[in-house]
Amino acid sequence: MSSPKTRIERDSMGELAVPIEARWGAQTQRALQNFKLGGGAMPREFIAALGLIKQAAARANESLDLLPPPLATAIATAAAEVAAGQHDQQFPVDIFQTGSGTSSNMNANEVVANLAAERLGSPVHPNDHVNLGQSSNDVVPTAIHVSVLLLWQRELQPALQVLVASLARREAELASVTKTGRTHLMDAMPLTFGQEISAWRSQVVLAEARLSDAAARLAQLAQGGTAVGTGINCHAEFPLRFCAELSRLTSVRFGPASNYFAALSSQATALEWSAQLRGLAVELLKICNDLRWMNSGPLAGLGEIELPALQPGSSIMPGKVNPVIPEAVAMAAAQIIGWDSAVTIAAQSGNFQLNVMLPLIANNLICATRLSAAGARSLAMQAIDGFNV
Repeated sequence: MSSPKTRIERDSMGELAVPIEARWGAQTQRALQNFKLGGGAMPREFIAALGLIKQAAARANESLDLLPPPLATAIATAAAEVAAGQHDQQFPVDIFQTGSGTSSNMNANEVVANLAAERLGSPVHPNDHVNLGQSSNDVVPTAIHVSVLLLWQRELQPALQVLVASLARREAELASVTKTGRTHLMDAMPLTFGQEISAWRSQVVLAEARLSDAAARLAQLAQGGTAVGTGINCHAEFPLRFCAELSRLTSVRFGPASNYFAALSSQATALEWSAQLRGLAVELLKICNDLRWMNSGPLAGLGEIELPALQPGSSIMPGKVNPVIPEAVAMAAAQIIGWDSAVTIAAQSGNFQLNVMLPLIANNLICATRLSAAGARSLAMQAIDGFNV
């Protein structure tokens, strides 16, 4: 029954009351009733990727004469608003949902359809129009790749370049300052601060190179495989036109996967990305540990460097200052390693033609990529740039 605060929506399972102000429909509402594990909504970057996918799909279908121009424009305009973050409150579905991410895909279809219908002044169908030529089984893996690759290019890679530049600068400044080398935490042969920092710089440069290599495979998309990889209900030219449109929208070159069956059933590329983030986290953790040891003291420790004093370090010992940025970044690295462990389990959770932990993979990769970028910038700007010898 509807009430002053609800309206009635229908799907294949029957009628359902939906909040009157909600842009979503019955399938999203069922997901809200079913999935209450408290994982929180899907990340903003994933929702943006869904918006981009629906926008590109509408224009591809228009070019194939499968959608009339006014309808395609209404869908594309609504989807662009979703991609821009104008309707984030309309995407409440929990991370811990159906393993294919169908609830999130239908959430996007319903929201875009309702927005487009308002603009067009006539009904727009979530499945027949917004989801035309698509399936949750290819949309969600595509959204994972798109969201992570955009994060890499816009946030993580620039942050790593900031860190490398910071390390290179300090390496040059301290090239002639000699210090004690240490192996097994015991005194060893001398080296310079510049030489020690050169190791950190090389570690980050190599981690960036490994991520860049993996990013090339993120650009290969599952879109076009539809339900099981055969491309059923999808126009033969749709994948190429979709990728061309998505490339135009993002200024990133995307292309269809070489094998749709693999793109749906295996999450090897996502796992590779997670593993490279783990590798970066290990390198950052090593640098953080070195900084903490070198900063230890100032009287009874090594006392080789003095990190920037950012805040009081004790509620009981006046004047104590702790290495808070290396500690914070080390904790971030530990979290990234933990997320990778979950992704490793999730990547194994495919049977036959589909992986069924896609929302978890999406969330962890996005969160880990974002946190890696923040950690690299913080380490550069709040620790490396300002420590004194």
